Amino acid sequence: MIKNLLGILLKSKNDMGVFQRMAVENFTEHRRDYLVAGFCLLVIAGTTAYSAWLMGPVVKDVFYGNNFNQALILSATIVAIFLVKGVMSYFQSVILNRIGNAIVARYQRRIFAHLLDLDVDFFTRQHSATLVSRINQNILGVRDMLNTVILGYLRDMVTLIGLIGVMVYRDPIMSSAVFVIGPAALWILAKYANRVKVIARQEVQINAQVATAMQEASHGITVIKAFTMEDQLREKLNGLTKLAEKRSNKIARITARTSPLMETIAGFAIAAVIAYGGWRVIHHGYEPSDLTSFITALLLAYEPAKKLARLRVTLERSLVNARMIYEILDTPAPNRPSDKQQTDKATAGDIEFSKVTFRYNEQNDYSGDVFDTPLIKAPPVISELSFIAKAGKTTALVGPSGGGKSTIISLLQRFYDPEAGTITVDGKDIAKLSTSDLRSNFAYVSQNPILFQGTVRDNLRYARPDATDMEIETAARSAQAHDFITALPEGYETPLGENATNLSGGQRQRLSIARAIVRNAPILLLDEATSALDNQSEALVQAALDQLMKGRTTLVIAHRLSTISNADAILVIDSGRVVDQGKHDDLVAKKGGVYAALHRVGGA
Repeated sequence: MIKNLLGILLKSKNDMGVFQRMAVENFTEHRRDYLVAGFCLLVIAGTTAYSAWLMGPVVKDVFYGNNFNQALILSATIVAIFLVKGVMSYFQSVILNRIGNAIVARYQRRIFAHLLDLDVDFFTRQHSATLVSRINQNILGVRDMLNTVILGYLRDMVTLIGLIGVMVYRDPIMSSAVFVIGPAALWILAKYANRVKVIARQEVQINAQVATAMQEASHGITVIKAFTMEDQLREKLNGLTKLAEKRSNKIARITARTSPLMETIAGFAIAAVIAYGGWRVIHHGYEPSDLTSFITALLLAYEPAKKLARLRVTLERSLVNARMIYEILDTPAPNRPSDKQQTDKATAGDIEFSKVTFRYNEQNDYSGDVFDTPLIKAPPVISELSFIAKAGKTTALVGPSGGGKSTIISLLQRFYDPEAGTITVDGKDIAKLSTSDLRSNFAYVSQNPILFQGTVRDNLRYARPDATDMEIETAARSAQAHDFITALPEGYETPLGENATNLSGGQRQRLSIARAIVRNAPILLLDEATSALDNQSEALVQAALDQLMKGRTTLVIAHRLSTISNADAILVIDSGRVVDQGKHDDLVAKKGGVYAALHRVGGA
């Protein structure tokens, strides 16, 4: 029955497909709880219909029959009906809320796990706060949709059917009007639902932009204050909130239009019943008790009928959230197939790029919905790049900004896949290796250190979960971080603030380096690893890095050429190609070379 009714309201095959997918994923898992909740709702519907039917005996036996004993029996029956209804309502509410909370937790786990599997390119095409805000709103929308179906289709529909049954039993002729008025009301309300579909998606996107603006203000408050940007950002946020308010009000207006429609229809229907029923009682001897019971059932049927009439509008809004959730879950994880191929780990650490070409995807408009915005191809960042980084040696990448140095590090870790060419580690094509095994070969230190919620020790142990406390503290000492860690209020157990804002930039970088030391991987990737350190700290950490790099294959990106003067090989990268290579002294002596020019101006 529910499937047929859904078919009436969900005109689109896509809508029905979304709902069926949600049903398979959630109704099946919570089948027992849904059955118990359904039983409670059936009892509630039954008691409502029975209370309308009882009005006949009350009028006939008590008001006309003057039977006091019957009055007591009917009074006790009504008390029992409402007691049962109250108990069933309590259990129904608790069970459906428990199911709803489980659904929210389940989708949160699924989406988070899927996001971790997605390629880096997915995250570069949208703002993190927009994504998080959208996900939260969508998941709550999915929960609301499932509960709406249960409450709407089961409780209200069964209640309405029960009350119509009482009306048909009391007077089949007057009941026929229900089958004329109902379809007409649903047809009119369907027009409102189609308008809600478009506006609801816009509402989600605008609310996500509001959350993004607030998060940016929170993270960049020092820059905002320094550049006196308060008025500009206040004006921007005011514009976004006004737009969000406008969309919400528009949905509210469309939804609220169902009320005057239903009130008008109900008013005419009830007035017609009273007039026609009164005429039959006065002139044709129609039983007043039947008319009273019929009118009671009609009045009680009005509320569930109104909710059912508005259900299409409510469902359309919830379906928007469900579709957006599945857009994320259905986004393919590009590296997933290769995880089923051969697995291997580097032993020596030879790295070779052979005629590698790569370009980033770009969007036409980053302010919109990432799933609705077409991608365009950017110019190549890497063009037929070829080089070899020998095992156990340090290879430095230098060159002008934007030349492709950081992209090389990203391609090596398979954050992206090249458009052409091959990348090998120990002679094995990394495209045929398990990404998890491939990345276990690398210890990575970026120029912007990222730390996570948790303690200092937790952040260092993320590099290798089986690392002992002694290994963690030894790594911290090597990175010149142990002294400032022990000076923190709780030492290694000190919780870090959001992205460790309670630490200085240099301290965060030293923790990042310590994390790489804990990793103890055969290949070390350093992307401006000492850029955030002062001269004294840089000298100390550089000494630690020099010790760490011994015996390891190291790729290091550096702007300050003094930090890579002892590198075994230096590759000068410009416009995605190797334009020069050699050792520091040889490159400095080369007249007209890019490296020599960089050296003269003090860095790259």
